Amino acid sequence: MSLADEHVKPAVRWSIGHALPRAVLRLAARRGDLQGRITVEASTGADLTGLFDEIRARGPIAATKVGHTTARHAIVREVLTNDALVTTRPRYGAGILGKLAAWSATDVTHPVQPPSLLVVEPPQHTRYRKLVTRVFTARAVEQLRERTQSIADELLASLDPTDPVDLIEAYCGLLPVTVISEILGVPPEERATVLALGGAAAPSLDLGLSWRVFRNVETTLSTFDAWLTRHLDALRANPGDNLLSRLITAREDGAGLTERELKATAGLVLAAGFETTVNLLGNGISLLTKNPAQLEVLRARPELWGNAVDEVLRVDPPVLLTGRMCSRDTTIAGVPVRRGQLVTTVLAAANRDPEVFENPHVFDVTRANARDHVSFGAGRHYCLGAQLARMEGEIGLRSIFDRFPDLRPLAGAPRRPTRVLRGFERLPTRLGG
Repeated sequence: MSLADEHVKPAVRWSIGHALPRAVLRLAARRGDLQGRITVEASTGADLTGLFDEIRARGPIAATKVGHTTARHAIVREVLTNDALVTTRPRYGAGILGKLAAWSATDVTHPVQPPSLLVVEPPQHTRYRKLVTRVFTARAVEQLRERTQSIADELLASLDPTDPVDLIEAYCGLLPVTVISEILGVPPEERATVLALGGAAAPSLDLGLSWRVFRNVETTLSTFDAWLTRHLDALRANPGDNLLSRLITAREDGAGLTERELKATAGLVLAAGFETTVNLLGNGISLLTKNPAQLEVLRARPELWGNAVDEVLRVDPPVLLTGRMCSRDTTIAGVPVRRGQLVTTVLAAANRDPEVFENPHVFDVTRANARDHVSFGAGRHYCLGAQLARMEGEIGLRSIFDRFPDLRPLAGAPRRPTRVLRGFERLPTRLGG
């Protein structure tokens, strides 16, 4: 590796992709800009309820330093389904920034760089999605229910109820990583590696990373890329009954995925298959222990566990926000949005919209329209794994409270410092009485 590749190019990538946006957003936050404030305040783990209400009070769609933001449920859905608004990272044009960005670019697979499903649009997006959709259908997920229950039971049986435990490490992370690893043919001995790599790469979705976090993310993504190459080679040599083995040989209109497309798709499905569910389980355990009356409702009416998962997703979603770039001049809620402007949809805020949800800040497992949340997005980028997440959430939460009815949280449960993904870094818990 040359000196430029090892030191200079990473510094340029960080400066353009993170240091510059970070400085702009922090300055904007100090001046009261809504986009700047939500970006800065989200990384602190603070309660953002007041900010959600403030954004909503500015109207259907509020102007910010870098574009627009919205906390209205109907507008979030409109933005996410509008084909004039696309998923992409900021573009730097043909000037010096654009040239530097192109010169310093890396070939390592990144979740928010093409050909990732997160940032490509039709027709590429349609082709990639069609190849992986069938494994996440309601019927396919239902066939995984019994195995998911067995995994949850095995994990819970291994916990000592007399010892305090960090449930993020011992349960919330292990359940979804085991399920998605079996779906993708990851050997048992490599699952701890995948879990560690996924956790370390979680900040890759964020803008404005510090140099230290940025370097750690890049190193982790490089390690994950190398691991994924080895895993795909192993599956080519010994294919099995799993999604990745099928993706390797899949054809759509006679064309398969290139190596880069295959790695981008496989890596995203693998990481997304557990990173968000870790947060769903941790957030759910926290909400239910803070609302014991709701837990008693579920014990009396266990048929409500599925609805309870949607209420967890509504009140404390694993993903705080998502953004879209305007590809052509358009109008949203009567407000002109110009080509190149960013529109940030605050999913967690839309889930608290009083026009849709009565007493929106109240956690209520009997809520009739809990499923109307937008935590899985909307439109063509609606979460592929929504059915799987709901099933894992239902089994994971019900099982732990059934086995440990006296479970109670302990002090020292910090939020993750990530801005896009919202969950707990640790969840120290006493399982027994």
